[in-house]
Amino acid sequence: MLYLFIDSNRVKVLQLKKSILGQYETRVFSKTYQSSNFLEQGKISSVDFIASAVKEALQSLSSGGVKNKDTLLILPQESYVFLRIAIPSDIASSAISTFIVDKARSNIQLNLDDCSYDYFLEQGTVEKYIHFYAIENEVLAKYREALHLIDLKLNIVLPEAVTYFKLFQKTLRKDKKENIFYVTYDDNKLTGLLYDSFGQVSSEKWIVPLDKTNKVEEELKRKAAEFEQKGTKLNRLILAGEQSEKVRQDTFTKEIGVWTNPLKRIIPEFYQDYLKLLLSSSDKPFSVLSYEACVGAFIFNEQNKDFSFLNNNHGKTKKSFTMPKVGLVKKEVIIFLSSFILSFLFFVILSNMNLNFHFNLSQIKPKVTPTLTPTKIPDKPTVTPTPAIKRDEINIKVLNGSGTVGKASEVKDLLKENGYQEILTGNADNFEYEQTELQVKKSKSSVAEVIKNDLKENVASFKETVLDEDEAADVVIIIGSDFK
Repeated sequence: MLYLFIDSNRVKVLQLKKSILGQYETRVFSKTYQSSNFLEQGKISSVDFIASAVKEALQSLSSGGVKNKDTLLILPQESYVFLRIAIPSDIASSAISTFIVDKARSNIQLNLDDCSYDYFLEQGTVEKYIHFYAIENEVLAKYREALHLIDLKLNIVLPEAVTYFKLFQKTLRKDKKENIFYVTYDDNKLTGLLYDSFGQVSSEKWIVPLDKTNKVEEELKRKAAEFEQKGTKLNRLILAGEQSEKVRQDTFTKEIGVWTNPLKRIIPEFYQDYLKLLLSSSDKPFSVLSYEACVGAFIFNEQNKDFSFLNNNHGKTKKSFTMPKVGLVKKEVIIFLSSFILSFLFFVILSNMNLNFHFNLSQIKPKVTPTLTPTKIPDKPTVTPTPAIKRDEINIKVLNGSGTVGKASEVKDLLKENGYQEILTGNADNFEYEQTELQVKKSKSSVAEVIKNDLKENVASFKETVLDEDEAADVVIIIGSDFK
């Protein structure tokens, strides 16, 4: 599969070739065309020029040509329309699809009959939001034509905004609503999109050219102040792009006045399972920061395989809306249920059979045995076995929420003294935690008591919450100011 991102004057390609072991061999290409623009107001300015640029990428990826022609295309914000729709809690599931289309028709300036569109749900503890994306069929046809000229097959089309959101979504807490500004820091410009804990908020794409006269920190500080004047106070800034590699989190946060999370720290901590799937085909390490839209598209597509602009609706009633799917029942559960049902049927049949067994009781002489007086043995207390916890196999993430420099490393050393080995450290989303928080997966609930016992001299009482099962860590400890 080719993951192709086309911006105003730039082409990025991530080629993934699946191996027998389920991993992906990766090849990459990126080039910026300074003298030309591929797009004008989101529409292709020249089909031939796009085709030529992508062909150059394919030739660079493989001298013998790319055999797999399947392509996932990532489009910039300018090429499509975005709408976020709050779903009323009392609406029936069967009416949601019609509700969404009616909202889109009345709130976007495109004729849905001339568009392809799709949507997906983001849900919190109370709120439900639909993220609706539409693109004119005329615009889509130009992209398809350009790729057809070089024999590429267009399979999936995604908006860039969803690919970026996937790269930091795991850091969010649905019970805490945040405003997040995702900024890509390149050599010659800054680009940004506004999100909150549930996804994209605005279709406005912020673009600022960079030169020797303006400083990155000053531009971001100015933009944060502009957001606040409009009633949106930023809680976090996610810094991506090639140049973000050089940024120091602490000094950058101080200069801008907004808590800054570099993407270079988020990806290895929260998306290690996906990184393990991507194997570089050269000696040079694969740079996520250079191809963040492509990597985000890979993760999004793995989790949302039924979403694409190519689900061409032409204004007709969309496929019925469904809530997020529940995973398949595990094999062990199926075997258990099958065994139980078969055993139950066997005993029912046996109990209903008319069985006549005749015994001549008169011929049976009872054997007389002497009566023994048993010696009473004192009752032993019932002992409940304690589940064996292997501390060195527990994955723990320690986040500093106290503001004390080096506190996360200090707690890490303390845990290692108790036998824990798999420990990651970092900063929490803020330094205002007063009580230390212990987050444990439900499947690892027995670990909580062990950790509390190990740290009882340091913490009087934890604030305990349940950690999502899809988190990389089994346990997250957010250090508060109460940690001794």
